[in-house]
Amino acid sequence: MKNNDNTKKTDEEVTTMKENGSDENSSGRGIPGPTNPMVTPLLTDLYQFTMAYTYWKAGKHAERAVFDLYFRKNPFGGEYTIFAGLEECIRLISNYKLSEEDIDFIRSCLHVPCEDGFFEYLRGIDCSDVEVYAIPEGSVVFPKVPLMRVEGPIAIVQLLETPFVNLINYASLVTTNAARHRFVAGKSKTLLEFGLRRAQGPDGGMGASKYCYIGGFDATSNVAAGRLFGIPLRGTHSHAFVSSFMTLDEIKDKSLRKKVSKSTCKDFVSLVQAWLSKLQVIRSGIPNFCAVALALNELGYKAVGIRLDSGDLAYLSCQARKIFCCIEKEFAVSGFGKTSITASNDLNEETLDALNKQGHEVDAYGIGTYLVTCYAQAALGIVFKLVEINKQPRIKLSEDVSKVSIPCKKKIYRLYGKESYPLVDIMTGEDEPPPKVGERILCRHPFEESKRAYVVPQHVEELLRCYSAGTSGKETEPLPPLKDIRERCIQQLEKMRPDHMRRLNPTPYKVSVSGKLYDFIHFLWLNEAPVGELL
Repeated sequence: MKNNDNTKKTDEEVTTMKENGSDENSSGRGIPGPTNPMVTPLLTDLYQFTMAYTYWKAGKHAERAVFDLYFRKNPFGGEYTIFAGLEECIRLISNYKLSEEDIDFIRSCLHVPCEDGFFEYLRGIDCSDVEVYAIPEGSVVFPKVPLMRVEGPIAIVQLLETPFVNLINYASLVTTNAARHRFVAGKSKTLLEFGLRRAQGPDGGMGASKYCYIGGFDATSNVAAGRLFGIPLRGTHSHAFVSSFMTLDEIKDKSLRKKVSKSTCKDFVSLVQAWLSKLQVIRSGIPNFCAVALALNELGYKAVGIRLDSGDLAYLSCQARKIFCCIEKEFAVSGFGKTSITASNDLNEETLDALNKQGHEVDAYGIGTYLVTCYAQAALGIVFKLVEINKQPRIKLSEDVSKVSIPCKKKIYRLYGKESYPLVDIMTGEDEPPPKVGERILCRHPFEESKRAYVVPQHVEELLRCYSAGTSGKETEPLPPLKDIRERCIQQLEKMRPDHMRRLNPTPYKVSVSGKLYDFIHFLWLNEAPVGELL
């Protein structure tokens, strides 16, 4: 597999790779280690190593297993999710290696004495025999559909469960949160992620900046994320900056060079004061900004805009716009009426929706706490379930039907209708022929017998692609640059039917299985489920 990211690696990436004990040559696949240096083979639950030992002790560790990674319910009361975090999973397995220090620590943690042979086995393991098939990162996805299919020796794949779930869970959740904010704000508004100071630690802050950008945000205030991921940086200033200046006498150098000539305005402060004396408008901070903006305009510069951080944002933005338009007309300053207005102050999806209903003149939103903490929902609920071992299908049974897994190795297709909208995702057995354009196919709900429908697709898209070939020799997909993932997310959302996207009472998107797979699921279910006995 080759790395298709054309961006230059930063010092942080190089440091990360070294701290992980990896470099581009060590894997032989040209893929650097995980962005976060804490993502190592030890980033897993203790019971994964306990199970790995048991597999080894029973001689099962090398048996070929297939696991599906998926979620059971869309977040935030919506009917779609954005898949994110795949690249970090591929980075992990491409550089997976336990160090001697790691093995010594594992030896000290296991509650039973283990043979030296097990630790020798751990020394030798990597992910060179692990195959990963996944839906491309940035795609719109739905419950029950495998986001990733992971195949390989069961002990090794089991060790990947916790880090994969961890890397996908928050990434997909916050990307979806960002996409929902973008949908409510509209395409024309600028969205700025300002959540670093309120995020759950440095990891949450860096991850939020990256995945909010994928979800449709335009920029971040996080300088480290800007450097590491190439995300555009934006920011304003704090109240402390303004209040730290007590008088104009504190400004020592009052000169400002004109933008388009070599001449210099020797007293820019006096120029601002002259403009301020001409402005007869409401008493607020707006006249001060306008005076500075007009003085800058006189010297060839353009002020960026204002930020509203409290009060009635809809009303204040409309008042500010009226003032800007009046000034443009009165002083013949072209474009002044379109001066940017940014709003902040604990904004969330509901606030944006309320502003739209009230009517406002906000051009950009700075959003932090509710966005990066995913305040409305704590977790996505990613699961990682065994669906096949030694080519024998496995199913997880539960009294809660939503927790019953869909067994065996599967292929997944998205079927599109006449208006080019996706109609349904359908899972089939691996050996089944794919759906064909123009041919009617029966789509069945995996567990509810009466829910079924025929579909005549106008376009068929196979969703799972190979990102790690193991020893299969298959061609692998390159890892796209962050901008391409972001663009895919935007394009995917534009393809969705509006009623699936709306905030209130969205129409559920249909996820189905083929008739053959439906019959097999229920055959296996009946065979695996114990028969009760009445006494």
